Order: sequence, then structure tokens, then C-alpha cells
Amino acid sequence: MTYSIKWWLGVLLFLPLGVLAQQEEVLSLPEILSRIEAENLQLQPYGPRAESYRYKAEAATAWMAPMVGLGTFMMPYPGQKVMDGRDRGMLMLRAEQELPNLSRLRAERSYIESRARVETVGRGVVLNRLRAEAKSNYFAWLVALRQIRVLERNEEILAMMKKVEEVRYPFNQAPLSSIYRAEAEIEKNRNMMLMQAGEIERAEAALNALMNRDGAIEFRIDTTFRPQFVPVVRYDTLSLAADRSDIARMNAEIESMRLNIDAMALQRKPDLRIQFDHMTPLGGMMPQVFSLMGMVKIPFASWSAKMYKSDIRAMELSIQAMQKERAAMLQETQGMLYAMQAELIAMEARILALDTRVIPALQKAFDAGFLVYQENKLSLTELLNSWEALNMMQLELLEEKGKLYQMIVKYEQELYR
Repeated sequence: MTYSIKWWLGVLLFLPLGVLAQQEEVLSLPEILSRIEAENLQLQPYGPRAESYRYKAEAATAWMAPMVGLGTFMMPYPGQKVMDGRDRGMLMLRAEQELPNLSRLRAERSYIESRARVETVGRGVVLNRLRAEAKSNYFAWLVALRQIRVLERNEEILAMMKKVEEVRYPFNQAPLSSIYRAEAEIEKNRNMMLMQAGEIERAEAALNALMNRDGAIEFRIDTTFRPQFVPVVRYDTLSLAADRSDIARMNAEIESMRLNIDAMALQRKPDLRIQFDHMTPLGGMMPQVFSLMGMVKIPFASWSAKMYKSDIRAMELSIQAMQKERAAMLQETQGMLYAMQAELIAMEARILALDTRVIPALQKAFDAGFLVYQENKLSLTELLNSWEALNMMQLELLEEKGKLYQMIVKYEQELYR
């Protein structure tokens, strides 16, 4: 009875741990990318920065505040002899308001609003880089898991070989060195498994950081995911300009500079200012008087127009430079994508040959050798040579797939940079 109670207590204590282990989070690549876009700290400043430009744009159409002053007018200095009440001076109230050119204010507002669009598009450049980092770590994790599976199967085979040698050794049918050789291969295989486990931990921590989570949070990935490379028949600069986020940002910069040119060109239009003065005489016989004056700024005068004309010319040259830089980037990207596509196709062909011809042939050679080894007609050293050839080729296949996956990441990053 006591034993039964203890058994049930143990079950109740360890059951929650088993449930937690079963509920370990599994994240697919789309889910990880979605969380990065929503939570990554590097992306969060772009929204408030763009919003700040929108508020600045609203402020751009505001008028200057009116100015009001109070003082004296034609007041004699103290100690002066005043012969007439009219010479006692006046108190003056002044009000002044600048009337800006509305078309220039609207142009400045459009320019500032365009800076918000530049920030919004700039977020896409950072997002594309973060997505590439996430895919790179995800694929590295995926390849490491497959390598561990291969190494686990290898350990089973090596353990079987060691057991056979241990059985044969007492009957002088196997040397003692073969047992140590099998043990060494088992430890070597376990060391490789530890290396791959470390790679998984590194990728897990990197993905957690990209998702703005604690690096120690454990989760699993979707092992059924298979990266696919879809070659494009033709790359043209128009489609690349539409797809690449850095080109979109450059286009937004160029458009913003053009709007700035429009705003600077409107500086040639005059601004108005109205000034009103009201004077109250200190002498009782003088009437109250006023003064109304309108003033206009003349920015198109030759000595003042030089400033905005030079700024406009400098901005036009900057736009020309950015347009040439954009064309060069598109041309370079076009050639790079063709080269990467050719390399990816060659890598896929090489992987297909390893997977369908080389490894099956080595597997048959090892299986045949293992049958002969079981009949005690083949030494362990010879069998291990056959096994090493197969094992190295299996791991090389996974390494080639890892390189292919990383090349796909770089290809997509260049395509949508």
C-alpha cells in the first residue's frame, strides 16, 4: 500500500513536467518572420520618426506670431523745456504681422511630408536584412538537426560493430585494437553531435534576439520546411527597382529632393508684412493719430537671389548623382543575380548527383561489406574505411545543402534588398 502511494505521488509530481515538455513552442519560419517584423527593436524607431515628420509638416503651414509693442514717440528728454503741449510727445502702440507666401508654405509642407515617406521606406531596408538573418539562422538549425540524425544512426552502427568485436575478442577472432578503434569512432561521432547541438543553441539564441525575446527561451522549429529556389527567367531593371527596398528608399529620397527644389524655387516670391502704429498724444490739444505701413520682401534681387539659386543647382546635381548611382546599383544587381542563379542551379545539380547516385552506391558498398563482416570474412578496419567514405559523403551532402540554403538567403536578400 505504501509503495502504491509513493508511485502515484511520483506520477503527480512529474506529470506537469511532462506536459510542459509536450507543450514546447514550435515556430515555423513565417511565424518567426512575422514576430520579427512586429517586435524587433531596430524597426520600432521608424514609425515614431515618420510620425514626427507629419507633425512637422502641419507646423510648416503656420504663420509667424504677431508682434505687439508699446513705447514712446517723439518724447523730449528729461530736463528739456516744453514750450507747447504738442511737444510733450506721444505714447505709441505698435502691431506687426508677417503675411507669408501660401504657395511656399504648401511646398515646404509637401517636402517635409516626403521625409516621412523616406523613413517608412527605410524601414523596409532594415526589415529585409533582419529577415535574411532569421532565415540564415533557421536554415543552419535545420541542417544541424539533419546532421544529428545522421550521426545518431552512425552511432547505432558503430555500437553494433563494437559489440561484435567484443564478442569475437575472447575467441581470438578480433584484435583488441579493433575494439578501441570502434570506441574512438563512437567518441568522435559524439563530439560531432555536440558541435551540431552547439550550432542549434547559437541559432536559437540569435532567433530569440531577433524576435526581441530572452535568449534562453527554448522552442523548436518546423523540421518539415524545405527551402525552395525558384529561378527567374529574366531580370529587368524595372522589376528590380520595384522589388528592392533600397531602390525604393532611393526613389523616395530623389522625390523628396525634388519637392525641396520646388520649395526653394518659391523663395523668389515676395513676403508681405503689415505694420500698424497708434499714437496717443500726451498733450491735451493733439488728436490721436495712426500709421499703417505695408512692406514687401524682394528676394528676386540679384544680390539676394544668388542664395536660393545656388542651393537649387546643388540639389539638382545631387539628384543627378543619385540617379546615376541607382542605375549602377540596378545594373550591378542584375549581373549578380544572374551569377547567383547559375551557381544555385549548379549546386542543386551537384546535390542531386550526391543524393541519387554517389551516396546510394556507397551505401550498397557498405551494406555488402557489412554482410561479409558479419560472416567474419572482413576486418573491422576495412569495414570502417567503407563506413567513413559513406559517412563523409552523407555529411558533405548536408553541408552542400546548408551552403545551398545560405545562397538562397543571399539571393532573396539581393532580390528584395
